[in-house]
This record gives sequence, C-alpha cells and structure tokens, in this order.
Amino acid sequence: MFVDQAKVYVKGGDGGNGAVSFRREKYVPLGGPAGGDGGRGGDVIFVVDEGLRTLVDFKYQRHFKAPRGEHGRNKAQHGAGAEDLIVRVPPGTTVVDDDTGEVIADLVEHGQRAVIAKGGRGGRGNMRFSTPANPAPHISENGEPGQERYITLELKVMADVGLVGYPSVGKSTLLSSVTAAKPKIADYHFTTLTPNLGVVDLGERSFVIADLPGLIEGAHEGVGLGHQFLRHVERTRLIVHVIDMAAVDGRDPYEDFVQINKELRLYNMRLEERHQIVAANKMDLPEAQENLKRFKEKLPDIKVYEISAATRQGLQELMYAIADLLETIPDKLTVEEVAEAEERVVFRAEKEPEPFFITREDDTFIVSGEKIEKLVRMTNLNSYDSVQRFARMMRSMGVDDALRRHGARDKDTVRIGDFEFEFVE
Repeated sequence: MFVDQAKVYVKGGDGGNGAVSFRREKYVPLGGPAGGDGGRGGDVIFVVDEGLRTLVDFKYQRHFKAPRGEHGRNKAQHGAGAEDLIVRVPPGTTVVDDDTGEVIADLVEHGQRAVIAKGGRGGRGNMRFSTPANPAPHISENGEPGQERYITLELKVMADVGLVGYPSVGKSTLLSSVTAAKPKIADYHFTTLTPNLGVVDLGERSFVIADLPGLIEGAHEGVGLGHQFLRHVERTRLIVHVIDMAAVDGRDPYEDFVQINKELRLYNMRLEERHQIVAANKMDLPEAQENLKRFKEKLPDIKVYEISAATRQGLQELMYAIADLLETIPDKLTVEEVAEAEERVVFRAEKEPEPFFITREDDTFIVSGEKIEKLVRMTNLNSYDSVQRFARMMRSMGVDDALRRHGARDKDTVRIGDFEFEFVE
C-alpha cells in the first residue's frame, strides 16, 4: 500500500525529577544536601532509511513518545538520561508542524537525522539550591516536560524521471512497457491514484521512473488530485511530458502542453526550470501525424520523441535520450534544493515564548503561557519550600502586579494550568 501523507503525534521524554536528600553518615555531622539531579528525557529523532518507500507504517502507529529520564537519588546520585526514540522514514519525507505550518525538516539523504521533539532536561536536586543563607534546602525540581506536537508527514517520491500529463494519455502504459512495474491500466480517467515506480535498465546505465497521477486544470489549487500529484514532481530530476498526440479525448495536444506547464509553474516556479522531454504518445493512431505537425509548428524549438507505448514504437530511442540527459543533470536534487533541505534540518533556536497572559473566567483569573505553565509543572507542589520559591519567581516575573492591574483582590482564585491557588495581598 502506498501512503504519501500522514498525521502523527510526537512527544519528547520528560526529564526525571530531582531528589531531596541529606547526607546521614556516622562521622559526618550536618552533612548537608545530597539530592541528585534527574536525567534528561529522550528526543524523538527521525532518520532516513533508503529501504523505505512509503509512509504506510504511520497509518498503523500514530503516537511516538520517547522515554523519560530517571529520577535523581540520594547520595548525590544523578538519574540516567533516557535513550532517544529513533523513527525511520523514507527519503523525500517533509515534516511539517501541524499547528504552525512550519517546515521542521526536509529529509532527503540516507542516514539524515532531525530532532522532531526534544526531551526535557532533568530537574535539579536539593544540593543545587544550597546557599549560605539556606545551607539545607528542601527544594527540588520536577523534570522539564518533553516537547510535544502534532506533525504532518508528506512524502515526495525520489525518482530520477517523472511522467506528467493529462489523465489517460498513456503514462502507466509507458511505465509498464519500459520497466517491470505493473501499474493499474484501465480505460477511464484517474486510473493511477498513487505514484508507481519502476527501474529502466539499459545495461551499464539505469534510472528510476515514476508514473504520477494525472493532472488537470487548476491542479495547483488542489483540483482533481492536485497537490498529491504536484508534490511528487518536485523531487524528480527530469520531467517527461507525455502527450496524447492522437487527441483521443478531443483535447488539443498543444493546449495540453501549455496548460500542464502553466500548472507546474503556478505550483512552484522552480519546476519551470526543470529539464523536460516531450513524448508524443499514440502515434500509431489516426490523426496523430497531422496533430504532431501542427504541434511542431507552434513549438519549433521543442525536441519531440514520437512513441507508441502500446506497440513499443520509439521507446528505445526515448529511454536512451533520457539516460543521456540525466548524465548532464546534478544527481537527485539541484544544488539549491540540497542547500534548502539542509537548511531546514539544521536546528534553529526557538523564539523566546511570551512569559504569560491573563484572562478572566467568571471569578477565576487564568494565567497562561508556555514559560509560566512549564514553571508550574517543574515545581514540587508537595514541598513548602518549593512553593515559596515558585511564589518568589512569580513576583519577579511580574505576575502579581499584572493580576492586580486586571482587578485581582485578596482571596480571589488564580489558575495556572491544573494548579489553583488564592491570591494573597
């Protein structure tokens, strides 16, 4: 089963909790704090595996959670960091954040790696909070929550050659005639719903050719199979434009050529620069020669190869022409595309989140924000000293003053995440 798009949930592992402990050795009076730090949570890492060709595995498993780090222990023992969760994806996979639409990674080469969800750091043990003013603190941190997000995976087929053209022009027949692939062939539009790959073997030379779903007017806006088709064209080094020169469906071959190139240009300007070969198919049928003559008159500078996929006429000449042209084209992707893909994988520092926002719901003041909510989750709410530290940090962040400006008074209820408390003047 060919699957080229999937939506999944990923979560980095939470960090382990820090420990509260004190040295209790016979000859070491007042030994001081000895609570160790928690270990870091594992990252969710996507790795390209050239042995994969589809996203079908993500159809059955849609949740990926990395393990959390170990908790800190007494005697200053730090918890162990968790193993990273490795998820294998086929080459040509683009990872997009489902909420923001941002491209997280563009994975094209075997072995390429990208961290999709980072694990949280371990919480600090009480030995980290010792000061001259408080040499025996009962303060520790919970582990930092791991990053979590929904992502969309899009697979763009990594083929040397892509067959493009209107539905029913003979792309699948051409693929089956020159490779061992067995695509579905039938006498109706959109027989091909997903890309079919085949290998053309010319002895010392070979290349991968893809039969892509048919294209119609408006495809760049998603009409028909629209984006499902055009997404795969982006990865091909060479476009073979298959045209029904016999005009079996009553369309004008020249208009077909112009319209499809317009759709390619509107979808991605770079596709207009892609090398292209025109294959005039169905030349064994009546009126094909007359149509070809008019086609060449309108496009005198375009090299056209006359073929019949059904009778195999002209196929050998076409395949050798493709192989010759591929030798002059950079392997797999253009230099610009490789640079763009590598830039997408390089880690980018995330923007500093807004500290907090305050809204009101009936008589409850709700303080929200990634930074303040993370601070609550990392606070050990069962420890008086930890809660006092949290209160001091809220004051230093300006939360108390902001609540007063929003009308909060003594004994009013304030909620941060799942934690509720009373506002005290």
